[in-house]
Amino acid sequence: MLNGSRVLVADDEANARRVLEILLRKLGCEVYSAPDGKAALDILSKTPVDLLITDLNMPGMSGLELLTTLRNDGHTFPVIVVTAYGTVENAVAAMKLGAFDFIIRPLDVDQVEIVIRRALEVQRVHQENVFLRDEMNKDWGEFVGQCPSMQKIYELIRQAGPSKASIFIIGETGTGKELVARAIHSNSGRRGLFVPINCAAIPADILESELFGYVRGAFTGAHKDRIGKFELAHGGTLFLDEITEMNPSIQAKLLRVLQESTVDRLGSNHSIEIDIRIIAATNRDPLGAVQAGRLREDLYYRINVLGIQLPPLRERREDIPLLARHFLEKYRRSLGGDAFILSNEATQALIAYAWPGNVRELENMMERAVVLSQGTEVDIRHLPQEILSTEGSVIQASAVETEDMNLEACVAKLEKRLVNKALAESAGNKAKAARLLQISERTLWYKIKKYGL
Repeated sequence: MLNGSRVLVADDEANARRVLEILLRKLGCEVYSAPDGKAALDILSKTPVDLLITDLNMPGMSGLELLTTLRNDGHTFPVIVVTAYGTVENAVAAMKLGAFDFIIRPLDVDQVEIVIRRALEVQRVHQENVFLRDEMNKDWGEFVGQCPSMQKIYELIRQAGPSKASIFIIGETGTGKELVARAIHSNSGRRGLFVPINCAAIPADILESELFGYVRGAFTGAHKDRIGKFELAHGGTLFLDEITEMNPSIQAKLLRVLQESTVDRLGSNHSIEIDIRIIAATNRDPLGAVQAGRLREDLYYRINVLGIQLPPLRERREDIPLLARHFLEKYRRSLGGDAFILSNEATQALIAYAWPGNVRELENMMERAVVLSQGTEVDIRHLPQEILSTEGSVIQASAVETEDMNLEACVAKLEKRLVNKALAESAGNKAKAARLLQISERTLWYKIKKYGL
């Protein structure tokens, strides 16, 4: 994509600069021009560019001197040098200094366009690689879970990935909404980046500039152009986490971007075409957010082509032992040493806990246990005190028999007892029992049928 690419042309001949400016603007580029090397450096000190096209023979500072200065200063954008026929040896010298390519006067417009496109594509790939290296340094974990509700999530990811449909992921904090979004992107076949942004963590005025980007002088402090997340996600996926926290005025602009597939940087009148897939997420009830005026109704229906509801951890208790062992192994690898064993008593305590922080809370608890454990066994004494409190648990873990070392049978026994206890305390009222267990009525009916209660 050339639209919005910033190119600086440095040449002491005004007519030569004009020819290149016309060509570049036809290609959709933003063009800056300088009559010599010193003026080019002045522009570069204020404005980042994606490409420099410079004449080799200029008064004051030559193209070779300009190229040397740029490389010494650590600039990595490609440089195309222009030279007259018969002085190709100068171009070769420039290539040795790191120039991307050279073009010879008189200019062949078609050939020049090919070289420019190649150079900008190299710069785009370089920018993506920098972004990807940063992303690879983050540990995004992996899916762990075998319960029926998670099996349905896996199937939705498989089906939704290849489509272009916008997706709305709904789930409590810590349930793995970004993990699901990344899995959908990975399964989509889209060659662009996965670009996440947390709408709740960024003030409204800053969020707008982060999404749309801006040009130099757009507002106080905008000393140079900046590419926005929309442009960065071109050809890929933009993940808008906690979209219900986005300012309504930005929501209106987002809707326009989705409808027209174009974006305008702040302070610019130039529209840039983009090809992005939107995945949004919230920890709120989206319809409730619409009624409360936190989410535009038209935007909700635009992004909710496919909705995915993530279950809280308390509704997938059979996965808790699997997740706990997964996180213990993760932090064991970071510290080295032998594998950890999770005691039966600790397992039962984890299963009984209400998990208000969901999977994220479980991971933090396992990291704490690894730090506190002096051996290779994680026991109940390594868990926080609140995990056994009546406020945090549906039932005291110590009330469960521990003679059965079959984990699956133990989990089923505890789960059956919890459901029976809730039904007894609610006098058979399914809705009340579900609230006591902090699960949905649908999940409760499934458990009742599963255990023949």
